[in-house]
Amino acid sequence: MTVVVEGKRLKVLFKSIMLLTVFFFFQNTSIYGKSQNDIYIKISLWSNKLIVMEGNKEIKQYPIASGNDKTPTPIGTFKVVEKSKDWGGGFGTRWLGLNVPWGDYGIHGTNKPTLIGKNVSSGCIRMHNNHVEDLYNFIAVGTKVVIEGSLTGSGEREYSSIAFGSKGNLVQLVQNRLKAMELYHGPIDGIFDHGTERAVKKFQKINGLPVTGGVSKREYRLMGLME
Repeated sequence: MTVVVEGKRLKVLFKSIMLLTVFFFFQNTSIYGKSQNDIYIKISLWSNKLIVMEGNKEIKQYPIASGNDKTPTPIGTFKVVEKSKDWGGGFGTRWLGLNVPWGDYGIHGTNKPTLIGKNVSSGCIRMHNNHVEDLYNFIAVGTKVVIEGSLTGSGEREYSSIAFGSKGNLVQLVQNRLKAMELYHGPIDGIFDHGTERAVKKFQKINGLPVTGGVSKREYRLMGLME
């Protein structure tokens, strides 16, 4: 009888452990899933800060270096599409690539930590190596990245002239405006291709401008993109 009773006790104990294991597994899975779904990166080019957000809550903040006037950091909403380690050199110890349609941009480390906080990069986001390693460990591929800053550029590059072959946010603005005018029917991808050039020429012809296919401050004003 004692053996049977002990056996029953062992069975009950085993079932209890299994139930607790399953309970905590689903609890942790739920929390992890919620965190991953809610987590995104917000980058302010105004303050050169990278902020990790969970919903409306700020959970981490790091200083960064961003692009300069001639090679600005892209503005907009993107996603992390790749992660890799130990690129070395100016890329530091970690790389998180973004799906910017007009070029290869990402968040990475640096071999020049004294430049963090300044606008000195070729458009990528630079971080201290220990900071990007920390970020790398919990940011998954697919994470949303919101980059805030001036769409029109800054300094001497503000509303700079663009033409076939140009890339960036100014091209996106022009494409978006031409699409609203039903002159452009291609993607809003920030790449000044032949389709964009044809649309600009149509706009110039309609408005009695020299048909160059390029965009200067004259075209920006007529499109209502600047005063």
